[in-house]
Amino acid sequence: MSNNNLDTGFFGHPKGLQTLFFTEMWERMSYYGMRGLLVLYLTLSMQDGGIGIEDAAMATAIYGLYTGFVYLMGLPGGWMADRLIGGQKAIWYGGIVIMCGHIALAVPSTETFFLGLILLVLGTGMLKPNITAAVGQLYNKGDARVEAGYALYYMGINIGSLIGYTVCGWLYQEESFGPHWAFGAAAIGMFFGLVQFKLTKGNLKGVGDKPIAPLTESGQKTAWMGVWGFVALVAVLFVLAITGTISLDPQPIAQASAVIFTALFVAYFAKVFFFGQLDGDEKRKMLALLLVCIGSACFWAGFEQAGSSLNLFANEIVDRTVGTFTIPTAWFQNANPFFIIVLSPFMAALWIKLGQRMVSPAFGIKAAVGILIMASGFIVMYFAAQRAAAELPVAPYWLVATYFLHTVGELCISPVALAAVSKLSPKRFAGQMMGVFVLTYSIGNIIAGLIAGGFDANDLSTIPPLFLNIAMISIGFAVVILVAGFVTRKWEIEKKETA
Repeated sequence: MSNNNLDTGFFGHPKGLQTLFFTEMWERMSYYGMRGLLVLYLTLSMQDGGIGIEDAAMATAIYGLYTGFVYLMGLPGGWMADRLIGGQKAIWYGGIVIMCGHIALAVPSTETFFLGLILLVLGTGMLKPNITAAVGQLYNKGDARVEAGYALYYMGINIGSLIGYTVCGWLYQEESFGPHWAFGAAAIGMFFGLVQFKLTKGNLKGVGDKPIAPLTESGQKTAWMGVWGFVALVAVLFVLAITGTISLDPQPIAQASAVIFTALFVAYFAKVFFFGQLDGDEKRKMLALLLVCIGSACFWAGFEQAGSSLNLFANEIVDRTVGTFTIPTAWFQNANPFFIIVLSPFMAALWIKLGQRMVSPAFGIKAAVGILIMASGFIVMYFAAQRAAAELPVAPYWLVATYFLHTVGELCISPVALAAVSKLSPKRFAGQMMGVFVLTYSIGNIIAGLIAGGFDANDLSTIPPLFLNIAMISIGFAVVILVAGFVTRKWEIEKKETA
């Protein structure tokens, strides 16, 4: 490692954490600021400056594809940093591509809008996994500060999302500004992140400046041919699509992507399980991990309704007026980062207290609890939707309560799932299994977009069944995972005892 334990320049942590903290804060400001507006802009009429997609199913399918591919592209983005260019260059060039993507969104044109989405997917795939990895690389092996460092880093993520939702959401709603000003603000946010990264890059003291496992010279040439070939393919498909030469229907593409991502997950998992020369104990731990992966995909399929069906519900149905002020729709998204900041210390303390009392629920059981709590949020939304169907006003607190429950569920499953990958994966396959686990985010996000396609603000009677079905299906998965968790728990305990 390039630093030592004496480096305490940022709240007792290596000064490089300051660089990564603020770079990520501004990147997340741009990402979440735009994400909170994506479905709203897609469904906004062209007369009001939007894309004018009247079919919500098409709009939410685009949303699902965007969020799903953002996570998927983290796999090649991480590989490029490790094998070709190093983490610092991946962060820098990824940030530039992200900024260009937001600039393209700010141009009032349908063609540049979809170009912007493509650039955002590619840029985020470069930046996000590598800046997260760089945080851990700041610390020497065995440094006890690493977990607290990640906690501080995640605080930057949530501060950034608060800024993004607040600023971009307000600009989007204000008649004197509008959507393209909001997207422009996201570009400015990423610009601040890039400037800050460039000025303070020296704090990293060499972390990520070179590839960790560089390819041979011939291997690099082959790899770069593949990279530029992929970029050329994306460019050709984009040109063919915008010129009308080929027709791309988002819904079938999203459905096919969900199948392909699931098949990739199964194939990679099976490869390690059957051909990784695992012993019996390792195979049992892999089955316990599989349970958590299934729970992760299920959870995100429900949780990611925040940017799609719940966002549309806030925009079309919730009474957002307070006196003479109308609450910007995107501001409801602030509930999640706010509750994370407030609740994270309490949840961490809960797990510590349970551990001290020798009560440590299995990973699968914790995942099931997280899904159940998330599902309870949709039961709240079922009653809110019933009020809407009865033509009664729906107050903002229905959504706030739902986001509170979803955040509690997230805190139960998200850090637990990452810990499960770390602790249950065979050590020699730890990196690969983290990559396989990321596919559960992509699967969940694309399925979320497809599910949200059932939202129809023009037929309010269809909305209560939509939310109730999400709740019931989630509860069904949670019960199965909970029961199975009691079986896999002893396998996890064996893992801890033999570690």
